[in-house]
Amino acid sequence: MSSQAAAASRPAITLADVRTAAERIRGAVAETPCLQSYTLSKLTGARVWLKFENHQFTASFKERGALNKLLQLTEAERARGVIAMSAGNHAQGVAYHASRLGIPATIVMPTITPFVKIRHVRALGARVVLEGETLVEAATKAHALAAEHGYVFVHPYDDDAIMAGQGTLALEMLEQAPALDDLIVPVGGGGLIAGMATAAKALKPSLRIYGVESELYTAMYQEMHGLPVSVGGVSIAEGISVRDVGRSTIEVARRLVDDVLIAREADIERAIVALVEIEKTVCEGAGAAGLAALMADPQRFAGRNVGIVLSGGNIDTRLLASVLMRGLVRDGRLARIIVMTDDAPGRLAKASGVIGAAGVNIVEVAHQRLFTLASAKSTEIEFVVEARDRDHLDELLAALAAAGLAAKLEEPD
Repeated sequence: MSSQAAAASRPAITLADVRTAAERIRGAVAETPCLQSYTLSKLTGARVWLKFENHQFTASFKERGALNKLLQLTEAERARGVIAMSAGNHAQGVAYHASRLGIPATIVMPTITPFVKIRHVRALGARVVLEGETLVEAATKAHALAAEHGYVFVHPYDDDAIMAGQGTLALEMLEQAPALDDLIVPVGGGGLIAGMATAAKALKPSLRIYGVESELYTAMYQEMHGLPVSVGGVSIAEGISVRDVGRSTIEVARRLVDDVLIAREADIERAIVALVEIEKTVCEGAGAAGLAALMADPQRFAGRNVGIVLSGGNIDTRLLASVLMRGLVRDGRLARIIVMTDDAPGRLAKASGVIGAAGVNIVEVAHQRLFTLASAKSTEIEFVVEARDRDHLDELLAALAAAGLAAKLEEPD
């Protein structure tokens, strides 16, 4: 075999690289818990283990790879400083550890990055440059600044040191839960799954490894299935909304990843809600994608020990509030009911009385007389109500009908 062919067949990283990275970053990055969720196990039919990377200082696994990369810089490179492009979590990992190590850091972020992530990166001491609406546009700016100022470019995923650092997650999971049969790993550019697959398959070849992407950004799925790559849109999982997976990461994935699953946006929202309500833990969309994939296809994992990486918890508080409220609507615990009646005194009181007697709480109420096709002598009364569940709402509709009040439930799309 020629030297060129040998180089081409040599893996980008090995288990030894991941183990070295683990020793290198030990003590500066948290060894996060990996705990079995008995409630989620009961709900899905699998034995579910959750790796709480949202417990890292910057609330994301990205610290692992960033620190492994920074610790390998020469003194001259440290003095020049580093630059990275990121939608948030890689930015925070680089900013935090660069500050700890006394390395100047500049982060280029897309203009659509959640405010909470921009604020955190600045608070961690990095200079933030906002450029473009995508990571591709941010990367172009970052490379230009690197060339202009001599900064070391710290790629978020397509870098051997980054992949090895992220792979330390698999070492911890298999030590904490050695009976694992499957791993479900969020996929953006692929650095996390490439590093984890390298370590996990070397330690336990029988392990099944699944990536999961949001339905709007399925670049790795398309690459692995020989499809043309077409992605785009506004996703709740902005942390994995990546247009182009890494060249090194896709090669690792083709060798070691069993398949890539696709999570619908609505399923990711449901997973965020489930983690808050059941595990009392906050995850961003990307962090909840693994659970979303499991909940959408439980038969694939029935009876197996499944490890899910909760990769990050940096979600904008306003978005989190919206997701939680939308979850209440989906579950029938929050609903809008339209009562149609003649516009006469006492009708609002009558309807309110029926709702109260049914044990349903009124959250908001409004009359609608103008924007309706009903008679000018009629009115629509819109109630936003809080109930126990959908059965409770059905009981309320029956009670309103029995009282002579025509009502309908406005279903979400």
